[in-house]
Amino acid sequence: MSAVSDGSGVQRMTGMPGRPAMAAAGAPGAASLVDEIFGPQLPPAPPSQPPSDPGSAAAQTPGEQTPIRIVPGVSRGDQIFRIVLRTAGLSVFAVMGLIALFLITRGAQALRATGWSFLTEQNWQTAVHRFGIGAVLPDGAIIAGIALLIAVPVALAAAVCISEYAPPGLRRLLISLVDLMAAVPSIVYGLWGWLFLTPRIIGFESWLSDHFSGVLPFLKVRNPGIPASFTQSPFIAGVVVALMVMPIICSLSREVFSQAPTGEREGAYALGASRWGMVRTVVLPFARGGMIGAVMLGFGRAMGETIAVALIISPVFAISSHPLQAGANSISSLIALRYGESDPLALSALMAAGLVLFAITLVVNMIAAAVISRSRSGAATNE
Repeated sequence: MSAVSDGSGVQRMTGMPGRPAMAAAGAPGAASLVDEIFGPQLPPAPPSQPPSDPGSAAAQTPGEQTPIRIVPGVSRGDQIFRIVLRTAGLSVFAVMGLIALFLITRGAQALRATGWSFLTEQNWQTAVHRFGIGAVLPDGAIIAGIALLIAVPVALAAAVCISEYAPPGLRRLLISLVDLMAAVPSIVYGLWGWLFLTPRIIGFESWLSDHFSGVLPFLKVRNPGIPASFTQSPFIAGVVVALMVMPIICSLSREVFSQAPTGEREGAYALGASRWGMVRTVVLPFARGGMIGAVMLGFGRAMGETIAVALIISPVFAISSHPLQAGANSISSLIALRYGESDPLALSALMAAGLVLFAITLVVNMIAAAVISRSRSGAATNE
């Protein structure tokens, strides 16, 4: 910083060493002296105005280029493939809608004749307009509940064993066996339960009734000394249906277990956890939502099982509060057993019963899908 005199007694400070400051207005002598020493000075540039559009600032800055968004072209084959996939996806909703429309149209006559009492009426006398599913709907839920009570622990234990403990060779064999169980027709399960299981499980039912009916009153049976009192019971039907839903729950749970993060598995081992400790603290919490969804899907399958239940139970239009007692019914078996002998009104009533079953299974599957999608395992699958 230095002082420069302009001859008039006014000293001006320079802003940089060897560079004087700009002369003040009204001091032309100082300006001419600066011009002689350092050359003519350029006028100061006017202040730049901020751009009106913030997004165009990059485009207005010299030396910078605006990024260009590259959009890949879609070939004709890709367009056809997308159209086919979208059509296939929409066709699922179209088929479901057509099924619902068919059931509503065919069951409208019965629903108009009974109204909301169709859901609570426990008789099936179409000639006097007294019919409903008030008795068969709870029986179907009881059979499905017994099936899940047996199938869920076995299926989850099998899924953990296949996913976490079985060696690779045995794992492939067990997966094939589980898939084979899911492919067995329901009529085969029904015949097996009727001809093979029923004579051999009567003793176990009698033992349950004798030893636990005092603690659990619903296990009481009328005339327990007669073996026929235990045949064709909801319990036997539930055992057979459990074998049918077990592969579904096991396969879905195994797939969810296999998606547990490898880093968390290794972290558990690094902290000294055993294999069961790793499964308990990493795999099971990760797969909780998937397991719930698998159980709910199995419940929907159990509610809709037809032939196996129809072959085993003895149709009775009454709520079966004693699952070991012979006699029960379900919506699916009601439709299968009454379809061939129904008049137009009774056939419409069967279609209305099918509509209720369709709605129940649809709601259960939707809830299961929502639970799976909100879980960590479902999020990992979507990614």
